[in-house]
Amino acid sequence: MRNLLAIWREHGIDAIMREAWETGVLLAGISAGAMCWFAHGITRSAGRPEPAPALGFLPGSLSVHYDGDPIRRPAFLDAVARGAIPDGYGADDGVGLLFEDDQLVRIVASVPGTQAYRVQRTTTDGASAVLETVLEPQLLAAVPSLRSRDVPEDIREFRAERYGAAARRR
Repeated sequence: MRNLLAIWREHGIDAIMREAWETGVLLAGISAGAMCWFAHGITRSAGRPEPAPALGFLPGSLSVHYDGDPIRRPAFLDAVARGAIPDGYGADDGVGLLFEDDQLVRIVASVPGTQAYRVQRTTTDGASAVLETVLEPQLLAAVPSLRSRDVPEDIREFRAERYGAAARRR
């Protein structure tokens, strides 16, 4: 995400995107391209997942690959609990969050069994924690899954090494 935003900022694409968004153009993205619209995200640009500022078109934060990257979710929950980043959303692979202006209006999934989550900082007896609420997506019409296509063994091995057991299914 850091690399994406650095390139966009260097070439003024961030300003062009903001202008497009402010005039009602639909913006979309996967992975870093989804987190970039929020105030903060959890990036792996430097290896381990860590909070990073984003463009701030949408308030709050987003963490992607919630089910596919086993160390990203705990990093996100910790960052929200500590107040390092604001409350936000977690999204499993294959889940999309649709916002109109800055309001979440729809959650969709292309993969059965995937979910989104609302993640909010709470305080109990003076200690900070997080509340993670499941947001059930609407399953989109069946289409051939990208996960069902033949993936070369070396790519499966790379994904398993990088992302853990969940990646082995891909």
